[in-house]
Amino acid sequence: MTQSATGLTLKTPEGRPFRFDPGALCLELLPTGGPGGYARYEVLHTPSDLVRWAGESRLAGGLAISVTPAELTAARALRAALWFLTAARAHDRALDPADLDVVNAAAAGPPLVARLAPDGTRAWASGATGGQLLSTVARDAVELFTGPYAHRIRECGAHDCLLLFVDTSRPGRRRWCSMERCGNRSKVKAHRTRTPGTPGMEGD
Repeated sequence: MTQSATGLTLKTPEGRPFRFDPGALCLELLPTGGPGGYARYEVLHTPSDLVRWAGESRLAGGLAISVTPAELTAARALRAALWFLTAARAHDRALDPADLDVVNAAAAGPPLVARLAPDGTRAWASGATGGQLLSTVARDAVELFTGPYAHRIRECGAHDCLLLFVDTSRPGRRRWCSMERCGNRSKVKAHRTRTPGTPGMEGD
C-alpha cells in the first residue's frame, strides 16, 4: 500500500471544499465516479482527466504519463471493481470473484517504474502508460486487502456519506471520511441534541 501524507480535496453538495485522505492510492480512485448512483460524480470523461487524477494523487511528483481511450475505459472498470470490493470488505461481505478478476488482471501488468533522482527524491521513468498506472493502483489494492490494515477498511459513519477509507491511525478509531466534513457535522448534531433550540448547520 503506497504511503503518503497527502489527500484529496473534495466538495460538499453545497460546494464547500474539504480534505479527504482515504489512506491508500487505490482508494483515491473511488471519488472520481463509479457504478450506479456514483456515476453522477464522474470526472474521468477523457484520457486527460485520468492524467490529471494521477498528478493529484499520492503518486504526484514528476509523473509524466500518456493515457489512451481504451486505458480510460479500463480505469473505469477497475474503479467499479474496487468500489464493490472495498464496500464488501467494509461491511464484512464476501468478495465477488468477478471483481477480484478485474483487479488481478490489472495487477498482472507492468507497474510504473520509480527512480531515485540525483537530489535523493523519487522520480518516475519516462514513457509511463495508463496501463502501468492501473497496474500500480491494482497492486496497491492487493497490498491493502491482504495487509495489516485490511480489517480497518471502513465506510464513513455519517448516514448520508458513502466515502470509503482505510484507518491507518495508531488508535484505529477513525469514524469519519473527514473531521472537517462529517466529523464536524456529527459534533454539531450532538451539540444540538444536548442544547435544544440550537440552530441547525447548513447542509444537514
